[in-house]
Amino acid sequence: MLCRTAAASFAFLTMMSIASAETLVVCTEASPDFLNPQFSTANTAFDVAAQIYDRLVSVERGGSKIVPGLAESWSVSDDGLEYTFKLRKSVNWQSSRTFKPSREFNADDVVFSFQRMMDEKHPFHKIGRGSYEYYEGLVAPFLKAVEKVDDYTVRFVLKRPEAALLGALSVEPMSILSAEYADAMQKAGTPDQVDQVPVGTGPFSFVAYQKDATVRFKRFPQYWGEAAGLSDRAAQVSDLVFVITSDPSVRYAKVKTGECHIGRYPNPGDLADMKADPNLNVQSGTIADMSYLAFNNQKKPFDDRRVREALAYATNVPALVQAVYQGTGTPTAALIPPTLWGHNDDLKLREYDPEKAKKLLAEAGYPNGFKTTLWAIPVVRAYMPNGRRAAELIQADWAKVGVQAEIMSFEWGEYLKRTRQGEHEVAMSGSTWDYPDPSQLLSLSWSCDAVATGGNRARWCNKEFSEKLARANSISDQAERAKIYVDLQKIFHDDTPAILFANAQAFTPVRKEVSGYKMHFFGGQPFYGVSLKK
Repeated sequence: MLCRTAAASFAFLTMMSIASAETLVVCTEASPDFLNPQFSTANTAFDVAAQIYDRLVSVERGGSKIVPGLAESWSVSDDGLEYTFKLRKSVNWQSSRTFKPSREFNADDVVFSFQRMMDEKHPFHKIGRGSYEYYEGLVAPFLKAVEKVDDYTVRFVLKRPEAALLGALSVEPMSILSAEYADAMQKAGTPDQVDQVPVGTGPFSFVAYQKDATVRFKRFPQYWGEAAGLSDRAAQVSDLVFVITSDPSVRYAKVKTGECHIGRYPNPGDLADMKADPNLNVQSGTIADMSYLAFNNQKKPFDDRRVREALAYATNVPALVQAVYQGTGTPTAALIPPTLWGHNDDLKLREYDPEKAKKLLAEAGYPNGFKTTLWAIPVVRAYMPNGRRAAELIQADWAKVGVQAEIMSFEWGEYLKRTRQGEHEVAMSGSTWDYPDPSQLLSLSWSCDAVATGGNRARWCNKEFSEKLARANSISDQAERAKIYVDLQKIFHDDTPAILFANAQAFTPVRKEVSGYKMHFFGGQPFYGVSLKK
């Protein structure tokens, strides 16, 4: 953590250094909730991890193809229960002020990274006080063991076949951490340093983090991608700075003046001005996302489907999307977006019908409505441009049927923590897919298992849904899987654990001196391969 004087000095130096072609400055929207991505579900943490860490496999930058990472190749047994990964050699670890690696990356690091999450008795399992939500939701249900075959070969043994294993291994929470670093910090009596001062094998190394201000990185000159000739995966600038700026208007202003080179998650209302600015390029693309208002199904009156359905009829979703997304979103009734296979195109939005809502509320025993709290997402996301405005529109709609909703919110990390613990009654949430397989967010956000991990913000456990989902995830035939996912969306729509908002289009203003930037739609946004024109 930087002291105030150091922080002020750094802010001045950052402003001065932007004139240099060696420092890439990115305006980001919020602080990461964790620096160790194993604990997080948020893109603010994934964006940091994408610079520092590698995984066994990854999604190609700006694309959707699974490509080798720390694993050069892999093979699958005939029964689909064993995946054997051949690991890359001559991969260097970064260092920190308190740690200097004495060896290169090997199988011990892979085993450590997964054993920490798998084994409750592992000495690092409870260090950091974080939960392993992505691991528990995406990998734990089918992973039996991770075994070291030799120094450069590891084997994943599964309980059952899993069609999306490679995709699950590509996300930032499956990053590979240094076993030697963990051992050194444990011997020094400071095991928490592993999570607070990240050390990885990626193209950038971690320098410093000041909450709500900056995250600083430096090019890692010993990065394996350099020697492998993979310029698209190597750092092209000497320094990278995330300037944490919560207000999207301020982020845009900083990009306009050149204080930042790239602005994340701008206001949709600024899009026309951005496109007219001769100093900017505006990149855009349709993302694979879901955005929703989750009813806590474990709290009354939201355990009653009639109440949930009533509030769905009471919410004017098209008007909300028009006002909040301003042309960058399309209202949806389907859990899986049309950008992914398995989308159910037959589902239709419930029409805005306050009278029908009142009738359902009366049937459920609430003829005069009730009081509740409505939690508004506090940051701009690609899937939700303005949580506060959306909450105000919902509040006004619900008041017309007698439901008085008090709007609440918290700092982003606290919001994630509290909704994960189920403290809310009704809360806004959403996600973008981290790899191109429908199973990911269905498993993480809507399965019965995800209630325990906290990923299921609706705390909705529909056994038919979960059983069919497990079956779809265990078979390899994509056409057969797609049919099951179509059925799952119908179950979700009928039971109404949440109100879906829109499928969104993302856009990013980029200064014209930036070269090589690619919007990345799956997982954290990497900034390797990006350079600045002198």
